[in-house]
Amino acid sequence: METEKHIKKIIHIDMDAFYASVEQLDFPELRGKPIAVGGGGIRGVVAAASYEARKFGVRSAISGALAKELCPDLIFVKHRFPRYREISQQIRKIFHEYTDLVEPLSLDEAFLDVTENKKGIKSASKIATQIREEIKEKTGLNASAGISINKFLAKIASDINKPNGQKTIPPEEVNDFLEELPIEKFFGIGKVTAKKMYSLGIFTGKDLKGKSLEFLEQHFKNSGKHYFQIVRGIQKSEVKPNRIRKSIAVEYTYTENLTSEVFMMEKLEQIAEELFRRIEKSKTRGKTITLKIKYSDFSVQTRSRTLETFLESKEEILELTKQLLYQDKIQNSVRLLGISLSNLNTEKKEPPKNRQLRFDF
Repeated sequence: METEKHIKKIIHIDMDAFYASVEQLDFPELRGKPIAVGGGGIRGVVAAASYEARKFGVRSAISGALAKELCPDLIFVKHRFPRYREISQQIRKIFHEYTDLVEPLSLDEAFLDVTENKKGIKSASKIATQIREEIKEKTGLNASAGISINKFLAKIASDINKPNGQKTIPPEEVNDFLEELPIEKFFGIGKVTAKKMYSLGIFTGKDLKGKSLEFLEQHFKNSGKHYFQIVRGIQKSEVKPNRIRKSIAVEYTYTENLTSEVFMMEKLEQIAEELFRRIEKSKTRGKTITLKIKYSDFSVQTRSRTLETFLESKEEILELTKQLLYQDKIQNSVRLLGISLSNLNTEKKEPPKNRQLRFDF
């Protein structure tokens, strides 16, 4: 674990069922009912589910058909991203009342470094409580929070007392907490990795801690060092208020499968137009273009090309996309197409360096 003089105070704020909660907030007739934001048709995918729907096993990323099968009374509502962004901006203003070291992860969650804060509050737990209360007062929505010495632990903690709760893991409790934690609860360890760890006799943090660095690197390659450190409460990742965007992408899923490259090019022209609109708005340019193709069997193929200079026009994007589409045969009928630009011209910005002091948790 970190030495005392380097201990930080990190908060992870996570809105509870954000998209679904916004819909229930704006439309009172949906309150207390199982709802899913997203499509309920054959092609539909759940973007978010209310807690009433989650009781039936409905969750994000499952198909609308499966969600309806799990919960026959499920109500599907269309997403309204401009509204979600509007409320997200209100919430971020609240964060900045306490610290400028705010790292948004998405519209509904963010990390805050409050080791030093604008209000001079010593307790990070108290700050988290005040933020959650202010969010409720100004937006009508509930948020959960995790508080600890690094981003990894704060992220885990925010999920423990959901919804509408918070959990603090103070420095003196970190080791015991991590040793007792089931391995599948470690943030970043998915089902596949957890299954591999089970086969190696790793079921808890204590089991993981008992493995040497060499053992973990042998079985998990580059991730081995990461697992070795996080189970000891070591994570050097700073809260980065100026996260640099690494790519800009536009993709669409179609109600009917596309079977001809000619039809696909028509769709790609629309995608290229929207992509160029976004890069113009953000004053961004990229050197690498990637075509994404998702087939009817849900397999995904990407084709990329990198230039020496930045792409400057919609016509350039479309021409390169056309070359990528025709460079190889389409393997099956297509349900999704996407174009992304990466290797962008954004400059890396360093977050301000603050002197870190230890306060009460």
